[in-house]
Amino acid sequence: MKIHSFNVQPNLPESIKFLEELANDMWFTWNWQAILLFVQVDPKLWTASKRNPKWFLGCVPQKRFEELSKDPEFVANVNRVKEAYYQYKKNPQTWYQQNRRENGNLLTAYFSMEYGIGEGLPIYSGGLGMLAGDHIKSASDMGMPIIGVGLFYKQGYVRQVLNREGWQNEEYPDNDWAHMPVERVQDKNGKDITVDIELGQEHVKACIWRVPVGRTSLYLLDTNLQENTPAQRLITEKLYGGDRENRIRQEVVLGIGGVKALAAMGIKPTVYHINEGHSAFLLFQRIIEIMQEKHLSFAQAREIVWASSVFTTHTPVIAGNEHFDPMLVRKYMESYARKMGITWEEFLNLGKELPSSSTYCMTVVALRLTAFANGVAKLHGKVSREMWQNLWPTLPVGEVPITSITNGIHSASWISHELNELYRKYLFNNDQMGEIDASDTKAWDKLDDIPNAELWRVHTIRKEKLIDMARGRLRRQLTRQGLDVMTVNKAGKVLKKDVLTIGFARRFATYKRATLLFKNLDRLDKIVNNPQRPVQFIFAGKAHPADTQGKEFIKTIVNIAQNDPRFKNKIVFVEDYNMNTARYMVQGVDVWLNNPRRPMEASGTSGMKAALNGALTLSILDGWWDEVGPCEFGWSIGGAEKYASEAEQDAVESDALYNLIEQDIAPAYYAKGEDGISLPWLSLMKDSVKHIAPFFNTNRMVKEYYERFYVPANNAGAVLAQDGKAAQVADWRKKIADNWYRVNVVDITPKLETPILMGDKVAFKARVFLGNLTPEDIQVELYLGQRGSLGDIVKEDAVDMTCTGKEGDAYIYEVQVSPVNSGRQDYALRVLPANKDIPNVLTPLFIRWED
Repeated sequence: MKIHSFNVQPNLPESIKFLEELANDMWFTWNWQAILLFVQVDPKLWTASKRNPKWFLGCVPQKRFEELSKDPEFVANVNRVKEAYYQYKKNPQTWYQQNRRENGNLLTAYFSMEYGIGEGLPIYSGGLGMLAGDHIKSASDMGMPIIGVGLFYKQGYVRQVLNREGWQNEEYPDNDWAHMPVERVQDKNGKDITVDIELGQEHVKACIWRVPVGRTSLYLLDTNLQENTPAQRLITEKLYGGDRENRIRQEVVLGIGGVKALAAMGIKPTVYHINEGHSAFLLFQRIIEIMQEKHLSFAQAREIVWASSVFTTHTPVIAGNEHFDPMLVRKYMESYARKMGITWEEFLNLGKELPSSSTYCMTVVALRLTAFANGVAKLHGKVSREMWQNLWPTLPVGEVPITSITNGIHSASWISHELNELYRKYLFNNDQMGEIDASDTKAWDKLDDIPNAELWRVHTIRKEKLIDMARGRLRRQLTRQGLDVMTVNKAGKVLKKDVLTIGFARRFATYKRATLLFKNLDRLDKIVNNPQRPVQFIFAGKAHPADTQGKEFIKTIVNIAQNDPRFKNKIVFVEDYNMNTARYMVQGVDVWLNNPRRPMEASGTSGMKAALNGALTLSILDGWWDEVGPCEFGWSIGGAEKYASEAEQDAVESDALYNLIEQDIAPAYYAKGEDGISLPWLSLMKDSVKHIAPFFNTNRMVKEYYERFYVPANNAGAVLAQDGKAAQVADWRKKIADNWYRVNVVDITPKLETPILMGDKVAFKARVFLGNLTPEDIQVELYLGQRGSLGDIVKEDAVDMTCTGKEGDAYIYEVQVSPVNSGRQDYALRVLPANKDIPNVLTPLFIRWED
């Protein structure tokens, strides 16, 4: 059967035709007045559309459009949103335009496997995608020159379907791209732009889709083309879908194909940002293109790529990072090694943590070939430095060049519209559509100006909406499962709107310990059914389709909630967690529960979203909360203790969890006056928002990336791209490598004959042998501090020493230092390379300590 297709578009009257333009830009997802336009057209259809305005407009009867075009109030609302949208797009006074300070024209290409922009674009899975989506949205708000690159999945976010026993099954509905806010990228002749990607012995073609996101764009590669074989078309079928072979094929398409796609569109980024290791193959394609364009060697092109690349790691356990069998890597990447002129062993070593490693790790590739690397919270940065110290042997762990930039959230995407209006009224003195900067600390200082009654009223409204959502979702679930009408109707009475409500919603990875609350059901019974201070819980989240233990966690909670009479109607599990469910949860709960196994939560952002909406935090000191707690406006479960076993840890921390709810949280919530308002609770809410909202947002985060990474990466890449400069640096590196075995440093500091008093200067002196190197090639440092338990020095300062002359074959280096502490002081001497044309000298590592 031969099938032909044609497309029918809605025919909107001129007065409301802007709705079509609005539906094609993801800007609407974080602007309530824009969303409200679609709600006003048809609220039930809007919900059924899963908030996809392009599909939605195609389903609205023409008669309804004609009615709305004659409604003066609706037309006025359309025009108001239209004016705000155009003002947003053309505003030249963005943060970036007022604060830019890089050399030349910066453009950052941000690569990620998934993006959580909105429910109508389901190409996300979890926190990584939420972060990527929020990163792009803040880039738009700030006018930052950042574009996104990802994959275009036929089947994106998996749907969770629970059976009667509470076991998770999965459905993968096809994305209807003809009715989503995406467009094919075409050349000036109207022909689709495609790229050819070499995959081992085959070639695959990918087209490019563009997603408008306010002032910026997200570009997605798609292999589902008729020119490709059936197997090739499946590469981009599912997010994280298929076996290990399909995973590496996806990552080749994303990394190598993504670089090719940008070139095919004439887009020339100056900085590449790798969000997790999935796209690290892009580094090799960049090297190949620079080698060909500038006629450089691998070593020379590598310098340019390394200096202008940024890598963000998200996983605090080795096993959670992307590892491939070397034979599988060889199948797909050996031809790229040949193009770079390096042997297979040299290529393989770039992805091996140790020479003896049996796997090829994408995180290792990224760490070796990027000059700027970070974890996503301060604690995660520390954990990452410890995890990857093997890549920098002999370097103290505190100096491993992996820093941290703490994650944030795109505030406008996650705040309830009711609370947003309240904040605008009292904090930002702004109308409903104007731009605000969530990182404006001074504005948040005015939180005490919000009347208690108004804040409590708004929070109550959102809590009622959350409970209504949970009831409706549970009724639909039970109806689908075939339960009787009486049971379904009873689901409409679960939860109470005046009871302390604690929420837990996230991916059901086992380390997140979703079942920690259920370790002692008798104790939980006393908390939930306390006659004076009852507590209720709402859970939501999906397990990875292959995570059987995570599915068991879900089954356990569902069975307790539905079958144990002590908890029936008081603990609810909401099926099919997604962005919309997440919004209801973070905007409506009283307390946000987070109890991962420390330090396995790299950052976590759901708690930031809840805090922005006034929910108080109850969390393990992990991820971002480790930077906040212990504090007076939230509750920390335990501390940084070490345990003999996971069982002991669970027992101690579940007990601490129960104690906090019973003794601290419930009493504060129920300290209500005659007006039904708890002033102690409101005080905690205001303090929490005041401290958390201005820092834990993606505006602050993107500013940090710009100032600490993007500007120096852009500038360093520009320097090395100058004629001959990369060759000079590559020659210098070879000179360092060839001569480093001859470098030696000897302490010749005169023996101190008298006691040192605070304020005195101490003279240090070293004899340094450099072989064929010169003082311009190196730096000598006095490493000052106290001796550690492992025979190292816990550094207080590394002080540059100055070359003061030469004695025979050795150079003399000296420095005078005034100790800042009394008591015993320890020091060591070391030599490092030095070159002003590169961002840091620690990759690859050459370091010589005094023997």
